[in-house]
Amino acid sequence: MLGRIATVGGLTLLSRVTGFLRDIMLAAVLGAGPVADAFFVALRLPNHFRAIFAEGAFNAAFVPAYARILKQGGPDPARLFADRVFTMLMAAEAVLLVLALVFTPAVIGLLAPGFSGDAGRFGLAVDLTRITFPYLVLVSLVTLYGGMLNAVQRFAAPAAAPILLNLSMMATLALAAFFPTAGHAAAWGVLIAGVLEVVLVGADAARRTGLPRFAGFSLDEDVRKFFRALGPATVGSAGLQIALFADTIIASFLPAGALSALYYADRLNQLPIGVIGIAVGTVILPEMASRIASGDAAGARDAQSRAMELTLLLSVPCLVAFLLLPDLIMLALFSRGAFTAADAAAAGATLKAYTVGLLPFVLIRSVTATFLARGDTATPVKALLASVVVNVGLKIALMGPLAQVGLALATSVGAWVNFLLVVWFAWRAGHLGRDPRLMRSVARLAVAAAVLAFALMAGDRFVAAMLEPGQRWRHELSLAALALIGAVAYAVAIAALFGRQWLRGLARRRKAAAAPVVPSDPV
Repeated sequence: MLGRIATVGGLTLLSRVTGFLRDIMLAAVLGAGPVADAFFVALRLPNHFRAIFAEGAFNAAFVPAYARILKQGGPDPARLFADRVFTMLMAAEAVLLVLALVFTPAVIGLLAPGFSGDAGRFGLAVDLTRITFPYLVLVSLVTLYGGMLNAVQRFAAPAAAPILLNLSMMATLALAAFFPTAGHAAAWGVLIAGVLEVVLVGADAARRTGLPRFAGFSLDEDVRKFFRALGPATVGSAGLQIALFADTIIASFLPAGALSALYYADRLNQLPIGVIGIAVGTVILPEMASRIASGDAAGARDAQSRAMELTLLLSVPCLVAFLLLPDLIMLALFSRGAFTAADAAAAGATLKAYTVGLLPFVLIRSVTATFLARGDTATPVKALLASVVVNVGLKIALMGPLAQVGLALATSVGAWVNFLLVVWFAWRAGHLGRDPRLMRSVARLAVAAAVLAFALMAGDRFVAAMLEPGQRWRHELSLAALALIGAVAYAVAIAALFGRQWLRGLARRRKAAAAPVVPSDPV
């Protein structure tokens, strides 16, 4: 499981790096004018549909169902189930695509009402949306293929697919001179990326599981269970997107610079969430679904606990660094040109507020897996919708006194509400039990966090004394030195606290592997 998490996390990190380079290129080629406005509106529409229907809701419903059918019935029933879901998915996507292409002007009028008085931007947004919207159909295929691969413990191709989007857009932007506008170049890059992603993930699925084919419509029991799970999951994904819309609306009333501070802080906050939390959640869901389908509920709980241990182990350094060094991190990463020390301080305070909720952010996927693996998508949605209400309510209350820091703090409080409710629901249902090893690990990681915090605070004073106040690259050198000091301190603390336990476990595994196999008595 560790190897699979490393694969997904590593490819996700590569995707974030190429995405950062893509954003730099977008800013350089599109700028911040009317063409950029039109393109970002054109990109938003398929992205919101993808987030609601394709990736979030579909994965939550499909992966556990496919894994269960594969485990209990074998490859033939699983293939038939995939064929029927594929047929219904493509039929629904075809209808949605036709409606979107025919009524694009009306959709843009709703999505960007400010464009209505600007014929140039409105017409360009309509044209670009008609190019980008078919990406939704392609990424839905990628999601289906990826779900089938995840269910058989294949994660590399689905995790690598987003990298192709970044590379494709960078390639078309480099050739922007051959398109009517740079916005057209970026839009075609999105569509080409969809084709490339289908080829990449589809080729792996063809080798491992076989590609689904069109089949007759049939609402058998497996398909009905899938749709019963898909409904609540879709409501939950839609609720999350509504919360994101609320963030944008509320933030638009704040003073200039607030949205930028939120953006930069969220970019950093999303790094451990994507590379650690989502990677672990992606791997643990099919693992638990397969174990539960085979009747090994205890093994599923143990796998979940080990996944949570690993998530905390990898997240603690981010937690401590974001709480203690937010201003330095912002200065070192973004202090260029128009980005001032005051901007860094605002973004740093916002990052610290986001960090209050970092632990529930990274753990929530591992905790909700206990419900999703059992085909229960309704219970996590109840917790999510309650947290959305708390989140939005606190945003309205805190935006006045705390500006964008209040918005980030409300998001963190909402994350804790979501996490604690899911844990309580799981405990009440008997899906979570007391795990002494997990409790001991949490206590040891708290000690390791304290050691790391002390090392960073002491190291900060030492580095500040060593560097001249006006020295070139001062912030970058300080952050690099503190990263090295923190890495050594945390590694030593972890080795001291966990080393004996890990060595004992390694010895047991080696002993079990070396033990001779005793043949069973003939019947």
